[in-house]
This record gives sequence, C-alpha cells and structure tokens, in this order.
Amino acid sequence: MMQSLSAHDAKARFGQLLDTARRGLVVIERHGRAVAVVLSKEDFDELNAIKLEWLRTEIAAVERGEYTDYDAAGLVQLGEPVKANGRRTRAAK
Repeated sequence: MMQSLSAHDAKARFGQLLDTARRGLVVIERHGRAVAVVLSKEDFDELNAIKLEWLRTEIAAVERGEYTDYDAAGLVQLGEPVKANGRRTRAAK
C-alpha cells in the first residue's frame, strides 16, 4: 500500500515517515505534486536486484547478437512516440 505525505509533514514527522516506509512506499508531495518516493532498504535492494537481472538479460541478448541497429534517422523516429506521450502527460496535468 502506498501512502502520501506533504513535504512539510514528512519533515515534521521524519521518524513516523521512516516507520511507514518500512511497511510500504511513501510518496512525498510538494505543492500537491509528487516529487519523491521513500521506500525501505529491503525494497530498494529488491528493486536493484531486479534491475541488475534485467541488465544482465539485456547484455546476454546483445552478446548473442539479438539487437536492432538504428541509424540517426531511425532513432529520431523511434523517439517521436515517447516525446508525444510526454507532451500528452504534461498537458493532462
């Protein structure tokens, strides 16, 4: 379960924030906008392990020759949907 706290409350109740983070993610908001996430050391370690395993899988695929070679124009084309999605996300806020 994820909880949210204002930056002011997180600062004022830091000990409580740490206890809450041990049970689940805590989103810190500033001016009503999420700016940070506090999580337990165990959750952090687990996320890093997942990330490391994913990177190892990707490296192994590249070593086997399983990749797509893009030229500059192809990279620009590949990035267009990402940029468009970012514009939509900003406009929705």
